[in-house]
Order: sequence, then C-alpha cells, then structure tokens
Amino acid sequence: MTTVLPTFPSSQLSEKSDGSSDKLSDIKGDGSTYSAEIPPLGVSVATADGKRPFWSRKKRNPEDIATQPSVFDDPLTLETYRPPAQWENFHRFDPLFRWTWAEEFKIVRKIDFRIMIWAWLMFFSLDLDRTNISQANTDNFLDDLNMTTDDFNLGNTLFKLCFLIAELPSQLISKRVGPDRWIPSQMILWSIVSFCQFWIKGRSSFLATRCLLGFMQGGFIPDVVLYLSYFYTKNELPVRLAWFWVSNYMSHIVGAFLATGILRLRHTTGTAGWRYLFLIEGIFTLIVGLFSFLLMPPGPTQTRARWRPKGWFDEREEKIIVNRVLRDDPTKSGMHNREGLTLRMIWKCLRDWRMWPLYLLGLTFLIPVTPPQTYLTLSLRHLGFNTTQSNLLSVPSTVLGMITLLIFCYLSEIIDSRTIAMLTLQVWALPLLIALYTFNAQTSQWVYFAVVSLIVGYPYVHPIQVAWASTNSSSVGGRTVSASLYNMFVQASGIISANIYRADDKPLYKRGNRALIGITAMNIVLYSLTWMFYRTINRRRDRIWKAMTPQEQQNYLDTTTDTGNQRLNFRFSY
Repeated sequence: MTTVLPTFPSSQLSEKSDGSSDKLSDIKGDGSTYSAEIPPLGVSVATADGKRPFWSRKKRNPEDIATQPSVFDDPLTLETYRPPAQWENFHRFDPLFRWTWAEEFKIVRKIDFRIMIWAWLMFFSLDLDRTNISQANTDNFLDDLNMTTDDFNLGNTLFKLCFLIAELPSQLISKRVGPDRWIPSQMILWSIVSFCQFWIKGRSSFLATRCLLGFMQGGFIPDVVLYLSYFYTKNELPVRLAWFWVSNYMSHIVGAFLATGILRLRHTTGTAGWRYLFLIEGIFTLIVGLFSFLLMPPGPTQTRARWRPKGWFDEREEKIIVNRVLRDDPTKSGMHNREGLTLRMIWKCLRDWRMWPLYLLGLTFLIPVTPPQTYLTLSLRHLGFNTTQSNLLSVPSTVLGMITLLIFCYLSEIIDSRTIAMLTLQVWALPLLIALYTFNAQTSQWVYFAVVSLIVGYPYVHPIQVAWASTNSSSVGGRTVSASLYNMFVQASGIISANIYRADDKPLYKRGNRALIGITAMNIVLYSLTWMFYRTINRRRDRIWKAMTPQEQQNYLDTTTDTGNQRLNFRFSY
C-alpha cells in the first residue's frame, strides 16, 4: 500500500511507500477503541511539489474516493494532530472515513447555497449602509448640512478610525459567543444607526453617526471570514471570498439605481432624498440582521434548531464536511467555536513578526485607487453631470471592477502566486494615475470620466490578500487575531486615503495624484520584498527539515513547543 503523507499540514506532500499495512488505534470520534487497517485513499490532486491545479476538479471521476492523504493516515502523526475532545465537531472526526468526489461536490454546492449565499447578502447589506454616503453626495448632501469637503473627509476619517478600533474587540467577542450570535447582533445595531441618519441636522450629528457606524460595523468582515473557514478548505476559500466581495460591487450597482429613484423624493415630498436613502436601506439591513439569527448555524454539526429540527446536513454529510476540512488543515480543531482568546494568546499573535509584512501591505495596497473611487460621484457633479447622471455613470466602473475581481482571483489559483496576483492592482493603477495627473482644465469631461472609471474598475484583489493572511496564520487563534490586525491596517489605509484629496487641491487634485503615483511605485517594491521574505524563510526551513532523519522529524513533531507558522514543517504562501 502506498500512503501519501503531508510533510507539513500547510501544503507540500512527501511519499511514504514501505509496503506495510499501517493500523490506527483508539481513534473513533465517540472515544471507543479499535484497531483497523487504513482503507484506500483517493488519488492525490496535488502535484509533486504539493500544489493543487485549479483545473484539477474537471479531471476527477465522480465515483472515485475523494478522501485526500493527510497527517491522520500515519499512526505516528495522528497523535500529534488528533482533535481535542472539547472541539464541537469531535464526534464526527474519523480518520478511517472515506467518501467520493460526487458526494464532496454535492456537499460543497449545498454549503454554497446554505451558507455562502446568506453571507453574501449580509455583506451586501453592510456595503449598502457604508457606501450610500456617495449617493447622498450627489443630492446636495453637503450643502443641505452646511458642510465642506473637509468636513466630509473628517467624517470618513472618523468612520475608518472607529471601524479600526472596533476590529479586535469585535473578533474577541465573536470568538467568545460565536459568530452566529455576534454577526446578527452587529447588523441590528448598525442598521438602527443607519436609518437614524434620516434625522441628522448638521456637522455634529453627521460626525456622530459616522463614528457609531464605524464602531458597529468594525470586525464584521473578519468575523464572517472566520465563520466561512468552518465549512471550506483553504483552496476553496479564496474563490468564495472573491464571490463574497462581488456583493460589494452589486451593492454599488443596486445602490446607484435605488438612489436614482429614491433621491427624486426631494421633488415630491420636499424632504431631501438622501434622508429616505438612509432610512430605506437601514430598514433593509435590520430585516436581514433579524433573519440572520435564524439562518446562521454555529457550525457544520450544529445546524439543528427548534425552527430547523432536521438540520441542514445528515450524519454522513457532517462527517464529510468535518473530515475534509480537518484533513486540509488540522489546526482548525485547535479551538472550540465559542472559546475566547486569552491575553497571552493575543500577545503571542501580536509578536508574530512573520505576519507583519502582510499587515504593512494591508496599510498601503488600496491607497492608490481609494481617493478616485471615493470622489467619483462628487467629481462627476463638479464636471457638470446632474444627480441622476452621476449615479448612473458610476455603474460602468463597478461592473468592470466586479469582472476584474473574479478574473484575477481565479488567476491567482491558476498561477498559485499571491504576490503576482496582488501586483496586478498596482500595475493597473500606475499608468492611469499618471494619465490623471496630466489632465488640466481643458481636458474633456468624458476623457476624465473614462480614466477615473478605469481606475475605479481596478482588479479588487483584496480577497486574495485576506486568504493569504489567513493561510499564513495557520491556527484558529492566530487567524482570529491576524484577521483583526490585518483589517485594522486596511482601515488605517482608508484614513490616509481620506486625507489625500484636499479642498485646496480641487478640482484636479494635482498634489494628491502625485502622492498616489509615489505610493503605487512604493507598493511594487514592497510586494517584491515580501515575496523574497517568505521565500527565504521557506528555503531555510526546507534545508533544516530535509537534513533531519525521519525519526528526528517525528521527534520534533512530538516534542516541539512551536505552534502555528513557527513550526519547522510549516511553509508560507507567497
């Protein structure tokens, strides 16, 4: 018998072919003891270097065994990675369990329908409420409240700052009480603030509601990403996150068309149309938040409830979900889904210097495209387009962005390079920003519209970087903290971005565009250095690991105090 065993759980595989008949003992999920030969495993979909081709699914026979080789197939490494009894899915763990590709395809589609679609709708609601300020801007929002562009910048800065401050506390609450409870609670809280914007009177109430929205919405995205990781493997998650962020673009498109109709109420009722925009979209989010309490199960083996007595998955389906996710990443059983983080665990994650290059990239990578995106509708008004035209002219760039998002996220899986995929955003933006910098007062408004639309339609590769940070964290606790830290840096980039275009620099923002060009060039250098950083660590660990005998490797796994991405057998994605 030939058993393919992971050299380390993150990616690469090594062959073990000794012709023996390995046995596993005392490993049943219910705690009973037995001894059995390892049943046949599916043919590995990984190549010799451990990488999984994006197109490999098309080559699989539906009736073949889908169960992939893992650390659970070797009696020695099994004990190192065995899930703890307190893990909520422990009763479905079974290293002898096998299933077919047809069953796996079916269960993944079922998860997409039951879990992913609702996550998509929740994010859609979030983005409606945090971006409708752009549509409000086309309806004399600033003039109605006697505010300036700098006041608007301050509001965006405070929103980002409060969003940033709330990231880690939100993740800690979510980890303690469970994302299935905390995420719907967040949605209800911010929806109330959102529709209360109907009654804002001036600068002070505007700034207050921006702060409250930031506090209530902070942490939502990493909370949902952590929740999705309970159901998907690390190779499935980036593409799901790409579709997750498609809701961001759909909210822009739907929001633009909604605004086109809602903002006309100013002429019908005499009340500013932007007030109805906040009211209607806030009530929509409230409804979604209430239903989320009913439609978000705590985990794959906890879908039964009073209103769902049979649950979403039967016993075999639960075993498929649990064992395939655990075989893909054994560290996912490291914490219960309602287990909080200790201060010691948080501090340990904060000191993980190997993750800081990704945090730094989170701070800078979106800055080149954010100011043109934020000011798109306001710039269109300055160019002479009316409210309806400005909202509708924002749609083409949104559609382009949605298309490039999906193309480049799928491309990331095909080429299996996070760095190259992320560089596409910078390479896309640089020539367009240079063109924007050359514009003057005589430049045609349609030329300006075309170039800014291309900038705003950039490949939004953020889901790739989110998945990159999650993969390189390597543990549940690490992912919880690193997701918060990463998103905090992303929000901090929003604070920087909100202050690049200033009132004394409009309407062409020459000084601001010059700064954006410099930051784009800097980002290209930073991505190159990050690639070298992770590649160097992996090569060093390869040399050390391969110099060890199999007995020394096993002794290391049995005795090491290293955890997560500190382990010698962990390899970073880059």
